[in-house]
Amino acid sequence: MNKKTGTPLKAILETGGAIKEKTIGLDELKAHAEKAGLAYFEADCDKARSCSAVLRAIAKAVDYPVFFGSNMDALLDCLGETLLEQKGGMVLALRRLHSEDDSLLEHIDALKGVLNDTVEYGDDNGRVFSYMVEHAGKHEAPEPGRAPRPYAQSD
Repeated sequence: MNKKTGTPLKAILETGGAIKEKTIGLDELKAHAEKAGLAYFEADCDKARSCSAVLRAIAKAVDYPVFFGSNMDALLDCLGETLLEQKGGMVLALRRLHSEDDSLLEHIDALKGVLNDTVEYGDDNGRVFSYMVEHAGKHEAPEPGRAPRPYAQSD
């Protein structure tokens, strides 16, 4: 059950849409996606300090070609093409998106718009697109004269 919306996770994985953060862990989400026959992609956004870095992290996660345009139109193309390559559909998890960073605030609504447009595109093309965004607040500001704290390492 998606605790915040009351929609069972199974239904979201069957029809597409947003999976509310903190209702399921990413490892568990991956297992549910695979059980539902959906490809699972996880974009590590922890290091991303700009919109273009977030877009590159997503393109890298779905193994999109190097010539990715790094704008919202290119992201829509990237996700749409990747979705059509999947037999039943896909789940995209954005891990540790620092959505409260000043450099990202103005782009969050556009990013959500692209994700929701991809849900509709999938529906129109017989594919399921579900996504979850794990918000991580702001990056810590570096102290003057000191190197920033190293990023968390992923396994």
